[in-house]
Amino acid sequence: MTIAQLVKDKNFQEVTEVKSDSKHRVSLGKVEMTELPSIYRIYVNSAGQIILDPQVTIPASEAWLYKNEKALNAVRSGLEAAREGRVRKANKSDPSGR
Repeated sequence: MTIAQLVKDKNFQEVTEVKSDSKHRVSLGKVEMTELPSIYRIYVNSAGQIILDPQVTIPASEAWLYKNEKALNAVRSGLEAAREGRVRKANKSDPSGR
């Protein structure tokens, strides 16, 4: 992943200053966000700057969707149609929904 892809918002703000402990660990302290994930991918550059990229996990049984571009695009298209109100009730007698 490139840095351009990794950084979603370039507007960083300083939250606090912390000191590493004797084992070189850093506690982030209180970071005010509405929802903090529990898993992060960590990136470090040669200057020692660190980026924490929040991650989520999905069940293995659902991972196929993200590996199948055609199916994923169909789901995204359907969600976009629903957001725009382009929906109709499925005909129960026709399994294709036509």
